[in-house]
Amino acid sequence: MKTRLMEPTIGHNSAGATVWVEARLFNSLSRFAPADGPFQTLAFPAGSTVGDVIRRLNVPLDQIFLILRNGRDVTPGVVGEQVHTKTMLDDGDTIALSGPVPYSYGYGAPVV
Repeated sequence: MKTRLMEPTIGHNSAGATVWVEARLFNSLSRFAPADGPFQTLAFPAGSTVGDVIRRLNVPLDQIFLILRNGRDVTPGVVGEQVHTKTMLDDGDTIALSGPVPYSYGYGAPVV
């Protein structure tokens, strides 16, 4: 019997619920920050994803090197690979987005 991976879903009674997240932009992505700074508190409807945060901040996917959700890496690879945008948000999450760090693999430095 084959098993099928299901997309994460939320409960039937979540209509109208809001999740609040803190979005943080670091390194080369700080240039995409709004005028009031690289740390933003944002509201999203329940069921929103990391991809919704990225779209709200207008950050190009090909510029993202690292995504942390509450300090845990949710990126599957490095710059140029597909960014994992389907991670669902929970109320109170902190989403940190970073571009490549100098002398890292993302800048073309060899990994030893």
